[in-house]
Amino acid sequence: MASGTKLAHQLTRVAADWPADPLRPTLQLKTLLTSLADHPSLTPAAVAAVRALRQNRLARKFPIPEKVLKPASMPLHYTRLRQGYEKSLEGIGRPWWKIFFGVW
Repeated sequence: MASGTKLAHQLTRVAADWPADPLRPTLQLKTLLTSLADHPSLTPAAVAAVRALRQNRLARKFPIPEKVLKPASMPLHYTRLRQGYEKSLEGIGRPWWKIFFGVW
């Protein structure tokens, strides 16, 4: 098996394991990675970088400090962002009046 074919196979396996984005069903990273597997200049470093992203290695190596996750100016910002994302996946939207008045 040629080196390029082996790299393409590895990238295709990582792409197959990539989770789907439920909020953008027509725009998937999995599709991009699968198409990049056919690129003639695919390098082992590129495949290793995609694998590191999939395994979340950088987040474990460099954890985000609590001070960044809860900024003094708006400590609940990222908590509300996560809750909004989770509710949108369930199809629950904020009422117009909460949006208008900035109520969470």
